[in-house]
Amino acid sequence: MKRFDNQINAGSMADIAFLLLIFFLVTTTIDVDKGITVKLPPWDDEQILQPVPPRNVFSVKVNSNNELLVRKEPIPISRLKEHTIEFILNPNQRGDMPNSPKKAVVSLQNDRETNYETYIEVYNELKAAYNQIWEEEALKRYGKTYENLKREEKKSIRKDIPLIISEADPTDFALK
Repeated sequence: MKRFDNQINAGSMADIAFLLLIFFLVTTTIDVDKGITVKLPPWDDEQILQPVPPRNVFSVKVNSNNELLVRKEPIPISRLKEHTIEFILNPNQRGDMPNSPKKAVVSLQNDRETNYETYIEVYNELKAAYNQIWEEEALKRYGKTYENLKREEKKSIRKDIPLIISEADPTDFALK
């Protein structure tokens, strides 16, 4: 009489487990925190930087106490968006502001001790100003929201009102 063997041949189990491990490692994607997405302009070796006239620069400085100095005037963050819109569009054609949105440059500089939350809040207000300007321009030109525009229409608006936010290296300064 023959006896049945209850053992399973596990000789190739390690190979199968290894192949499954490799398969899952290769096919799995890992989400990475992206932070603030800012599209940098293409590098051009031949481009010579020209100085920007002071009337075209909207300087925003944030000190270590998280206070804003906008064009040498202290203002609260809650009013930053409206000041930015007024500067870019210059509706009253003031001589100390750019005569075209194409020439407007927003310069952001913060202290090394500035809170990250304040930096993000300031950056969001500056970006929100551009978003509102683009939205109003889309409604005026095309009668629909900026989000519903075709790619060419969005490019047209961004060509006339470009997003120019220049970030300087953090420094150590106090609000004076």
